[in-house]
Amino acid sequence: MRYLLLCLFLTATGAAYGQNPLPQLLRTDPTLAAVARQAGKYRLQILYTQIRRDAQGRPHFKSYSYRLRPGEYFYPASAIKLPAALLALEKLHELRQTQPELRSNAPLRIAAAGWGQTPVEYDSTSADGRASLAHYVHKMLLVSDNDAYNRLYEFVGPAGLNQGLRAHGLHRTVLRHRLSVGDQDSTARHTNPLALYTDTTLARPLYLQPAAYFGGRWPRGARRGRHIGSAYLEGQQRINQPLDFSTKNATTLADLQRSLQLVLFPETVPPAQRLRLDSADRRLVLNSLHQLPRQSQHPCYPPADYPDNHVKFLLAGGPAGPLPEGVRIYNKIGLAYGFLIDNAYIVSPETGVEFLLSAVVYVNSDGVLNDDKYDYDSVGFPFLRRLGEVVYEHEKSRLK
Repeated sequence: MRYLLLCLFLTATGAAYGQNPLPQLLRTDPTLAAVARQAGKYRLQILYTQIRRDAQGRPHFKSYSYRLRPGEYFYPASAIKLPAALLALEKLHELRQTQPELRSNAPLRIAAAGWGQTPVEYDSTSADGRASLAHYVHKMLLVSDNDAYNRLYEFVGPAGLNQGLRAHGLHRTVLRHRLSVGDQDSTARHTNPLALYTDTTLARPLYLQPAAYFGGRWPRGARRGRHIGSAYLEGQQRINQPLDFSTKNATTLADLQRSLQLVLFPETVPPAQRLRLDSADRRLVLNSLHQLPRQSQHPCYPPADYPDNHVKFLLAGGPAGPLPEGVRIYNKIGLAYGFLIDNAYIVSPETGVEFLLSAVVYVNSDGVLNDDKYDYDSVGFPFLRRLGEVVYEHEKSRLK
């Protein structure tokens, strides 16, 4: 057992066998080198995991990293929606042990019981006009819908979320607030009452969950680098000091990549840490991670507003356009406060290429947060797109 844990640690930290290809790849490409030369300024971190299949088709991982710093804070933004979705579906699976009729597409009704809370009775974007956990998972993973994440936060609750993260080995991830609603500790500790029903008439509830309050101590995120920038805007007022992220969600690249491993490669996770998901719910997650917005019927996403690369930063980020031919990308991105994150599994059945690639880069040259003046288009998207391309080409040459 000790030997197995040591091997897993070495793999996760990039200290495993073989020479790390990332420094050479970053150094020899102009787009990548411009950022890598100032990696500290850009808070750059990269985690790249090669996947090899044995004769039985079982995956084996070898990980490499560049400036991987678990103690250095980055704001995860929407990247933490994947573990939230997994924990919401796992909670439903556990409830199903005593309520076999429960399904992730069961109509969901949410009430409001406190300041800042909002109710949900209908969802016009769903096939039946009702909200459901499955519909929220789909919207959240497909186009990174913030309200969908907030509803799953209310279903699982902060205590359940953070206990679930620990149980699955995501020890450096902290989920402590909703997104884009100004959640503070005082409101984030409260969750709405809700109910799941047998059908859209809402005549018979299958599960009732009262309003709840989390009075425990919040888990701590990263301790270093949580004060970011030189100034920030609060409404129309400029505050000439760094923005403090100590009360916000937190994670690491290793935890993000592990969340993909949990759902994509469950057989590679120690049995005690595996997700407990029904096969249909696992398929829902996998389909929503790689599906293109135009392929969704409910909701329907106009291609002009949601191009194929809408939430695909690695290998496809930047101006609207198609994904590389024959490549499928299972991923979850994050974008906020100048941070760009992509956490992806990239696979091409035709070439035999498959690998995991996670990266974060901070692009905010004026040092001011909340001013909506970030270098996403000039630095961030070109860097992540090129990083994906260079690693993909490296994988193809390695296989040859």
